[in-house]
Amino acid sequence: MADFVFNIARGKLAYYYHAVENSLVVTAAGTPAFTSTANACFQIVAIDAGAETDAALRDYDTLLLLLAGTPNEVTNAGYARKVLTDADLAAVPAPDDANERLDLDIPDVTWSGPGISAGTAWTDLLVCFCPDSTAPTTGVIPLTCHDFPITPDGSDVTASVAAAGFYRSSG
Repeated sequence: MADFVFNIARGKLAYYYHAVENSLVVTAAGTPAFTSTANACFQIVAIDAGAETDAALRDYDTLLLLLAGTPNEVTNAGYARKVLTDADLAAVPAPDDANERLDLDIPDVTWSGPGISAGTAWTDLLVCFCPDSTAPTTGVIPLTCHDFPITPDGSDVTASVAAAGFYRSSG
């Protein structure tokens, strides 16, 4: 399996990043501007994809539909979804015009404390967009999937999603 962007997020991922870090408004002159947003967030979700292929996974349009299929969110003691808000994200970067790309990054996340108990093996981490931190799973949109094969053993788990960032748009 490889890292990928869900079909529902293609072409919109930078918008979702802006929505968490800032909210888009259009000025009277018709130019885009961004202001702070209160409730949009990213959720980091660990799953056991089972026998589900990347080709099948990328077709899910909501986290609810994804979790209703073969993949299961892990249930190890000590695990909970990580929520990243505007305070956790770096400022929206300027496009890298020299290299014709835009890189978006999220901070490393750690599940700590008593650690993650042995049990369910993890296969992937999902970065999902949640328009409101209190939204039900039906409103959560999976954006990217990252290989993360681990078998928890009771110690802390730290995830660094790609050194260059969790998403790169180039062309």
